[in-house]
Amino acid sequence: MAIVDPVVGFFVLGLIAGLLRSDLKLSGGLYDTLTIYLLIAIGLKGGFELASSDVGALIVPTLVIVAASAVTPMVAYQVLLRLGRLPHADAASISAHYGSVSVVTFAVGASYLGRQGLGYDGYMSVFLVFLEFPALIVGVLLAKGLKADAAWRRLAHEVLTGKAIVLLLGALVIGWVWGRDGGAALVPFFEGLFKGFLALFLLGMGVTTAARLADLRRVGLFLVGFGILMPIVSAAGGVLVGWLLGLPIGNTHLLAVLYASASYIAAPAAMRIAIPEANPALSMGASLGVTFPFNVVAGVPLYLAMTQTFYRTMA
Repeated sequence: MAIVDPVVGFFVLGLIAGLLRSDLKLSGGLYDTLTIYLLIAIGLKGGFELASSDVGALIVPTLVIVAASAVTPMVAYQVLLRLGRLPHADAASISAHYGSVSVVTFAVGASYLGRQGLGYDGYMSVFLVFLEFPALIVGVLLAKGLKADAAWRRLAHEVLTGKAIVLLLGALVIGWVWGRDGGAALVPFFEGLFKGFLALFLLGMGVTTAARLADLRRVGLFLVGFGILMPIVSAAGGVLVGWLLGLPIGNTHLLAVLYASASYIAAPAAMRIAIPEANPALSMGASLGVTFPFNVVAGVPLYLAMTQTFYRTMA
């Protein structure tokens, strides 16, 4: 278990507690507080890094990473439609979930890098903001095309004003404007206590995931396999993109984690508006019941091994 970050142990603890029907649970208020903390902490770290970086040099990599991320939902859609024989709307909705990103999976990946003694640039959190959009747009286009009933205005409002984007982007700007020196008083709380808050959040997510396991009966074996294999394929794409851009190993690993993650916050809300005919039990059962636990427990270490192996091979 030495290769597994201790915070993952809290996820497993919550999962076991949920399966044993323990009365352990996090209140909705505490869950929201932990979510807000993690979003601000990740955004601030990225902002502090941007304050001491050449922002202009990040424009091209950002455009490439965002453009490449649109491939994931398109591939996922074809697999779900042709191999899984899912209804058109469900395939589009699920593909949007798998093209979008998970903040918590990113946090676990960053924590794991620290445990392995590997660094990464804080500006990687910038991609958390930008990678929310392409998959949601592609998912709606796959389901609706450019039809008026796609509810583009409501979708844009839901995504742009959702707490994930507001807090990540807001904290990023605050960190960028004030810099690490100006925000020094915030560092002990938002960086020093980060792992403790992440452990608490993962404890709650373990309980939530246990409750979602019942959905696996509805999603079927195909989606269980999809929920494990699709992230691995997406992570491989992230490794390739990172290597082509000349990113260091730590950054590429986090890019692979982002590409491999599936959204369970922004995407469900957006798809409920844009593709109301899609069955949310399928997308949430796969993303939260299969992919999230797989990524947290096994995927994050696997993606680092993939990154290191590929870099050694191409050296």
